[in-house]
Amino acid sequence: MILQVRLYEEGSQRMSRTTGEKIFGVVNIIFMLILMAATLYPLYYVVIAAISNPMAVSMGNVTVWPQGLVLDSFKKVVSMDNIWTAYGNTIFYSVVGTAISMTLTILGGYPLSKRRLNGRKTITIFILVTLWFNAGMMPTYLNFQNLGLIDTRLGILLCFAVDTFYVILMRTFFENVPDSMEESAKMDGANDWTILTRIYLPLSLPALATLTMYYFVGRWNAYFWSMLLLRNQDLVPLQVLLKKLIVEVSYNNNETFDMSANVMTEQTIVYATIVVAVLPMLVMYPFIQRFFIKGIMVGAIKG
Repeated sequence: MILQVRLYEEGSQRMSRTTGEKIFGVVNIIFMLILMAATLYPLYYVVIAAISNPMAVSMGNVTVWPQGLVLDSFKKVVSMDNIWTAYGNTIFYSVVGTAISMTLTILGGYPLSKRRLNGRKTITIFILVTLWFNAGMMPTYLNFQNLGLIDTRLGILLCFAVDTFYVILMRTFFENVPDSMEESAKMDGANDWTILTRIYLPLSLPALATLTMYYFVGRWNAYFWSMLLLRNQDLVPLQVLLKKLIVEVSYNNNETFDMSANVMTEQTIVYATIVVAVLPMLVMYPFIQRFFIKGIMVGAIKG
C-alpha cells in the first residue's frame, strides 16, 4: 500500500511538470554535458598524447583516440635523475605547508568567531583589506630576501601560508557552532584550547576537509614563487621542473625547423610528466568530495 502511494505521488509530480520546465531540464542537461566535456577533454588529451606515437602527436593526428601504444615517455620520466627529487620536494611542501596553513587558518578563525574578543571588528577589517591590496611582487621578494628565506625550504613553507578568504570561511563556520556547547564545556572546567580541539574541530570536519584540499592543491600546483625563491635544483618542486621541460620543448620547436624525433619525444615526455603530476590529485579527490558541498557553502550561511 505504501509503495503504491509513493508511485502515485511520483507519477503526479512528473505529470505536474510544465512544458517549460521539461525544456529547461533538457537544455540544462545538454549544457552541463558540454561544459563537462570541455573541462575534461584537456586532461583526456594529455593522457592519450602521453601514450601515443610521438610522430602522430606532432602531426596533430591525436584528437579523440590514442594512436598506437607507446610507453617510452613514461619510462623516460621514471628514469629521470631529478624527477623523484622534485616529486619528494612537492610532497614535502604540500603536506607540511598544508599543515602550517591549516594551523594558522584555524588559529586565526577561532578567535575572530568570538564576540568577546576586544577589537574584533577592527582586526577583521585589517584582515579583509589584504583581499584587495598587497605589497606587490618586488617588495614581497625583498621581504623574503631580508628575512633570509631565499633558497630555503622554510621560505616556500611560509610563502603565502594563509589565505584571507579561508580564514573568513573558518571564522564563519565556527560562528555557527551553538554558544551553549561552549558554555557547557566551560562549566565543566574546559579552557579555550580544549573547547577548540574537543568541540569546534570535530564539528567542523566538512570545512576542514574542504580547506585542506584547497590548500593542498594550491601547494601542489604552485610554481611561480618556488621558481623565484629557489636556486638550488635539489629544492625545486615538480611543477618548476615541469615548467622547465615545457620551456625547453617550446624553445626546441621554435629553433628546429625539421620535426626531429627528439623534439617529438620531448613533447610526449611533457605530457607524461603532467600525468604523473596530476595523478595524486585525481586519486585524492573522490575520497573527500563528499565534504565539498557542505564545506563550500559555509560562507553563504552567515557573513
